[in-house]
Amino acid sequence: MPLFDQLYNFAHWLTRNRDEAEDLVQETYTKALKGFSSFRLGTNFRAWMFRILRNTFLTSRTGLKATMTVPLDSEEEEPELAVEHETPETILIERSNGQLVHSAIDQLPVHFREILLLCEVEEMSYQEIAETLSIPIGTVMSRLSRARTTLGGRLRQELQKEQNNGLRVLEDTTRHIPRR
Repeated sequence: MPLFDQLYNFAHWLTRNRDEAEDLVQETYTKALKGFSSFRLGTNFRAWMFRILRNTFLTSRTGLKATMTVPLDSEEEEPELAVEHETPETILIERSNGQLVHSAIDQLPVHFREILLLCEVEEMSYQEIAETLSIPIGTVMSRLSRARTTLGGRLRQELQKEQNNGLRVLEDTTRHIPRR
């Protein structure tokens, strides 16, 4: 089936649930087959399929609940981590950071999450995203910018929490060591 993996990945990110994602993709294909006569040859098939999936999601109860939240933007700079060699420690840090990114993306409102995923994961152009979401290209760019800023802010908060927890553990551990 064309685009199945890409549609499923996008649906899974939107719904945050494997079963709902499978149902959403199945319903997307059903709607696409029923409405294939409305597809205009020469237009972007990929964008058309993603639009059907998105609209199906938004008309579901899950999608409607998720679109009711509005994020606050943050303007802080992201810290950079420098790693030269791959060691067990760096692998652990990389996996931990991957989990932080997934968690932070999951927390984004749907209109930010979908823009970010279509651009960064599905590697769609701004024009394709605009067609998929039926919004102007300027809106794509502004939402993408706000999504990245919000995601960066959330990641900074989580990294700060982890850093503070690590310092507390270190203090608790070293408190019992006799000082000279």
